[in-house]
Amino acid sequence: MVHRLGSWGPRRRGRWLILAQVYRYTGKDGPASSPDATRASGPDNAQEALVEPPRLAEPPGSTLTDPFVRDAPTVLSYAALGCFTFWLYAFGPAVTLLREELGFSYSVLGVYQVFWAGGAALAGATFAWAARRFARGTLLWASALATAIGAGLFTLGSGVLATLIGAVAFGMAGTMLLTVIQAILSDRHGNRRDRALTEANVGAGASAVFAPMVLGALAATVLGWRATFGLPAVVLVLLYLRYRRQPLPERPQHHTEEQRGRLPLACWLFAILTAVSSAIEFSLVFFGPQMLINLGWSAAAASTAMSSNLAGILAGRLLGAGLTRRAGRTATLLYASLALTFASIVVFWVTGQPVVAVVALFLSGVGIANLYPLALALTLEAADGQEDHANARSQVVLGVLAAVFPFLLGSLADQYGLTAGFALEPVLIGLCVLMLWCGLRAGHRTA
Repeated sequence: MVHRLGSWGPRRRGRWLILAQVYRYTGKDGPASSPDATRASGPDNAQEALVEPPRLAEPPGSTLTDPFVRDAPTVLSYAALGCFTFWLYAFGPAVTLLREELGFSYSVLGVYQVFWAGGAALAGATFAWAARRFARGTLLWASALATAIGAGLFTLGSGVLATLIGAVAFGMAGTMLLTVIQAILSDRHGNRRDRALTEANVGAGASAVFAPMVLGALAATVLGWRATFGLPAVVLVLLYLRYRRQPLPERPQHHTEEQRGRLPLACWLFAILTAVSSAIEFSLVFFGPQMLINLGWSAAAASTAMSSNLAGILAGRLLGAGLTRRAGRTATLLYASLALTFASIVVFWVTGQPVVAVVALFLSGVGIANLYPLALALTLEAADGQEDHANARSQVVLGVLAAVFPFLLGSLADQYGLTAGFALEPVLIGLCVLMLWCGLRAGHRTA
């Protein structure tokens, strides 16, 4: 090509020299302003540019048109989230079994949830600080180890005080593990984080279904229910042996302390949406069985019926993983999920028919399934370059509201009856719709 260029006439050669300069002016370093760059526009260097044009800089993170790749960091994050979710959904039934052993009151039973949520809020308050000082891999493996230790304190502790300390440690370390997993997926997939978070929660939904079943099965054996909490630790050890040398996405360069400021209003509104949607799920898990018992079900039958809700969550996340393959559907899917959640919970609230109640629980699980991952995706997208800060603050808000709203529902139930108190659930769904609408409007105004 260089030989032929030299043999062309001056007019055609001049056109190619102009194109060569265009290549130089659109390189990754921007317009040429240095002496070296000026010299690069000479004829010899122009011919060199024609032979091998410079590569353009690639934008950080995935764009809406990039292919979605499940690479090693993504698979590791999915598996680690499944381990955390297994622990989380075994925690509630384990507290019930612990109550039978230690004989504490229902009020103390509620304190375990409050302590866990307090630990989660502490994790959210400290994550941004930790993320500025430690690499993603260090945070991932350290928080996984700390979560295993917290779970061990909870299961092996003797007495209420020791197990409450374990609950706090478990809540804090587990939420730190959850938050760094979310950060890794957000760093890796950028604008396609909605699909990554939704797919990650498919495995989490499977863990949510199997954890109570495994706990119940082991409780009937010589191993006892405590052995359940050792299973995720074993899986995490295997993951560490497999991925300990795997490079993980580094904290993006635009996440610098100098750029840190106030989070946009839309980000805070979506963070509240994330927290309230989780409170809806927690309230249903805690008080759904009691609603069935009020209909005349036995405690065992009510607990079994709640598995239909977990099955619905798994089905909903499988559906959500398919629907988020196309970008730009997050807000629409959230509105649809909230509508389904509202309709099914209202049916569950007012029905007196057992079959209808079970179907409503399943459908409410389908609706609830994608509220958290999609709301979190909007929160991080609205963070304006402060994803770690937004990720951390969303966990603080979640930790507080996940404790407040179930406690409020219980207080209303004590004063006015459980059926009246359960009216809080539709109110919370309405609050989610309001936060979503306001957040989208605030985001459009600042765009």
